[in-house]
Amino acid sequence: MMRVLLISSGICLVLGSALYAQEAPQTAPAATAEKADAKPNTAEGVAFLGACLGAALAAVGAGLGIGKIGASCMDAIARQPEAGSSLFAPMVVAAAMVEGLGLFAIVVCLIALVTK
Repeated sequence: MMRVLLISSGICLVLGSALYAQEAPQTAPAATAEKADAKPNTAEGVAFLGACLGAALAAVGAGLGIGKIGASCMDAIARQPEAGSSLFAPMVVAAAMVEGLGLFAIVVCLIALVTK
């Protein structure tokens, strides 16, 4: 899991440098028909890729966190069944906090994508 995270982080760092590349100077204004058929900018594509990867990693991280919380709670209830009712509320609060953090990260990625 750590290798995948390191490899994906390295790819994002390498591709992210294209965001700061200097664009070629415009010598003449393009016609309006050419602007309609223009291809998207490379920086926009890399920003879109980064936002998608960030949202995906946030969703995967939130899923893993909630799974770990649920597994730990079930393990604790299996060890002491009488403590099940007292463990449920803290588990739900912790899962809600992890889910909120995951949703916040996804919203930040989408805002970064929209604002460019």
